[in-house]
Amino acid sequence: MTDDESRYDDIINLPHHVSAVRPRMPSADRAAQFSAFAALNGHADAINETARLTGWKIELDEYEKAILDMKQQILMAAESPEVTVRYFVPDEKKSGGKYVTVTGKLKKVDEYGRALMLSGGIRIPLDDVYDMESELFNGLF
Repeated sequence: MTDDESRYDDIINLPHHVSAVRPRMPSADRAAQFSAFAALNGHADAINETARLTGWKIELDEYEKAILDMKQQILMAAESPEVTVRYFVPDEKKSGGKYVTVTGKLKKVDEYGRALMLSGGIRIPLDDVYDMESELFNGLF
């Protein structure tokens, strides 16, 4: 035997200690003490949010705005026309946003509130509209 082994001769054969006061911990709970944990709560969410891409709103020139205005006038003259609108939706958490395309029946154009009202309660701000398509425009634009 080496000197390192002989240092523990007095305790090596003693029975395992069992507490008279506390119950034995289940194996699953003992293993949980050594499992991985999230040291920084929400850190992964913050990284994912930062990595999420947003686009910028495209500013229309005067010619494109005039075309949209003419399309709006045509839609207002018709009764519940079907229209496909592509518009910008600002991101709620950071700068930028994304373009969304929606198709539905036009209920009305709210000129005072500057919005298109589509079936299903969809409200689209006119200032965010990028393009509109309808069968009413065929051959015109």
